Amino acid sequence: MGDIIVGISDFKCTNNRDDVLITYALGSCIAVAVYDPVAIVGGMIHIMLPDSSLDKKKAEEKPAMFADTGIPLLFKACYKLGAEKNRMKVKVIGGASILNDDLYFRIGQKNITAVRRIFWKNNVLIDAEDTGENYNRTVRMQMKDGKCFIRSSGGLSKEL
Repeated sequence: MGDIIVGISDFKCTNNRDDVLITYALGSCIAVAVYDPVAIVGGMIHIMLPDSSLDKKKAEEKPAMFADTGIPLLFKACYKLGAEKNRMKVKVIGGASILNDDLYFRIGQKNITAVRRIFWKNNVLIDAEDTGENYNRTVRMQMKDGKCFIRSSGGLSKEL
């Protein structure tokens, strides 16, 4: 099929080995990429905020905006395509401190903490992370093998 773009406050899942899931310009937002290597099922979510209690109405309209409502949706959508929780590889990317006033609000760090807490409470191990710092990231996950490639705003690229 090809490139599947995951927008802000959105998630996508696929079982087509030719697909590549991509999300652009993660600042304080978090991308969670999950992959079941047996079922060849994967998904990605672009989370904006840590907790849906910040805006209940918005959480109903766009549950993928929040870590606590979006991550369960991502996993359930992958399960429908044949993924199993115990086989899922989980990668967490983003949560940067981009703005000067982020020292006060610390949205990036709050997002990282919320995501880690959700996985800990649900007995899900995070296999790899590229979080924090002070730069944007773009993430690409290949469905054929679950590999994630990260490009930072400074031009650095790496595999996670």
